[in-house]
Amino acid sequence: MTARLQPGNPAPDFTLVDQDEKSVALRDLRGGRVILFFFPEAMTPGCTTEACDFRDSLAPLQAAGYTILGVSRDEPEKLRRFRERDGLTYDLLSDPDHAVHDAYGAWGEKMNYGKLVEGVIRSTFVIDEEGRVAHALYNVKATGHVARLRTLVQAD
Repeated sequence: MTARLQPGNPAPDFTLVDQDEKSVALRDLRGGRVILFFFPEAMTPGCTTEACDFRDSLAPLQAAGYTILGVSRDEPEKLRRFRERDGLTYDLLSDPDHAVHDAYGAWGEKMNYGKLVEGVIRSTFVIDEEGRVAHALYNVKATGHVARLRTLVQAD
């Protein structure tokens, strides 16, 4: 299992393609704050709940200076359908080989319905203007997570 990031660590840089197959590089977002969340699979119930919670909280998060980015192993076409189906208004990034998941410690062993499996660990990272991890949240729940995150970032 990859080491977990801690507050103060440099956020691992990456370039991934979004739902429209356009490159998005973390370094290009320096100077602003980023919320990067890793989710297991587009269009599944839990991931839809989490993604829609981010959509519904987007205005206050953007007003506070945050760019929201979701990351999954899904291909851009599936992410595009997910975005359109649920009216998501932020970019979804494709990491099919889970290299960025690995860099953030969002891939590894987890319990799934009582069985130990390897896969995506639902995680969220708040990255500051200098590209450092301000908050690293692992094993978050799909429901209620965004409300707790909003409280956390309002304190920053």
